Amino acid sequence: MAAPHNGSNITANYTNQFVQPPWRVALWSVAYSSVLAVAVFGNLIVIWIILAHKRMRTVTNYFLLNLAFSDASMAAFNTLINFIYAAHGDWYFGEAYCKFHNFFPVTSVFASIYSMTAIAVDRYMAIIHPLKPRLSAKATTGVIVCIWSLAVVLALPLCYFSTTKTLPHRTLCYVAWPRMSDDPFMYHIIVTVLVYLLPLVVMGITYTIVGVTLWGGEIPGDSSDNYHGQLRAKRKVVKMMIIVVVTFALSWLPYHVFFIVTGLNKRLSKWKYIQQVYLSVLWLAMSSTMYNPIIYCCLNSRFRAGFKRAFRWCPFIKVSSYDELELRSTRLHPTRQSSMYTLSRMDTTMHSLSTRKRSYITSRHTEITGCNGSSVKTQNGGPPNAQPEEFS
Repeated sequence: MAAPHNGSNITANYTNQFVQPPWRVALWSVAYSSVLAVAVFGNLIVIWIILAHKRMRTVTNYFLLNLAFSDASMAAFNTLINFIYAAHGDWYFGEAYCKFHNFFPVTSVFASIYSMTAIAVDRYMAIIHPLKPRLSAKATTGVIVCIWSLAVVLALPLCYFSTTKTLPHRTLCYVAWPRMSDDPFMYHIIVTVLVYLLPLVVMGITYTIVGVTLWGGEIPGDSSDNYHGQLRAKRKVVKMMIIVVVTFALSWLPYHVFFIVTGLNKRLSKWKYIQQVYLSVLWLAMSSTMYNPIIYCCLNSRFRAGFKRAFRWCPFIKVSSYDELELRSTRLHPTRQSSMYTLSRMDTTMHSLSTRKRSYITSRHTEITGCNGSSVKTQNGGPPNAQPEEFS
């Protein structure tokens, strides 16, 4: 996502005016390496949890899978490269990777935020319109393919215009727009609207309606444990996704503001501390790739059980029997009630009513036969063999 900066600000500097002392480069290296490690390994574990356990293969989790894949990919392919280029001002990775380096972050961020938007719409349909059919596995796959296709279309100009330029003291990777004075800023405005403002508005509206429905009151006349259990489960999922969205929005807000401000006032690119500001906002934006696994682990018991299983080799991580049950597809319990549980509960209730009815008839039969039992004989002269227990 650093393409506008590379295209508009760096090409004017034929000498590297932002050389940093080694200690500062070392500190930034630790910061960016931490983001890389947590984001890649955390999101790979999320992908494993969803794919390896049937119980986790839901519509929402498939979008979370897509979100984890895009975050892990951007962290792996762009985080350190962005830092190295921003810190040294010298491109070491060739023209082909220059094109990919400018192209992929926009694609990845588009896929991430529209996966979150798809989850918001899915939660809205499930809670506000529960009787309408949900997305099937095939439809979910189609939505994910459409998200990536649109992301590729949006990022294609960056790939097409990206190039390298060799100068006496360094090599540049930048986007050679046809109109260098206007195109970078206009493109970033388009990206900000499509990849930040528009999806956040959609998610803000949907989660506001869902939140008012879930926290604004209860369904009149329904006070069963099943209802309250389902309500608590829905609230937990929505609360987790709201935190994911807010974290993403706060992480990327300074980045977009930075490019809008520097685009409007190009003299800021010559400011003495602009590189430190850029490295800060870039780190914050890249760090958005590492927060989601932490949020899932803290707020979702099934993901937490999955993380425990992944780290069970650690001496201080204990996997309880409850954690094992959390990821089993056959588990049924009242607070997360499925249709199968509802049917089995209905069958149990009907069986209980039928049993009570038979017990009542049997007891009445026993009373009648008991009253006449002293004079009643069988054909063999023995007493009648009344056994009410077998009916109870």
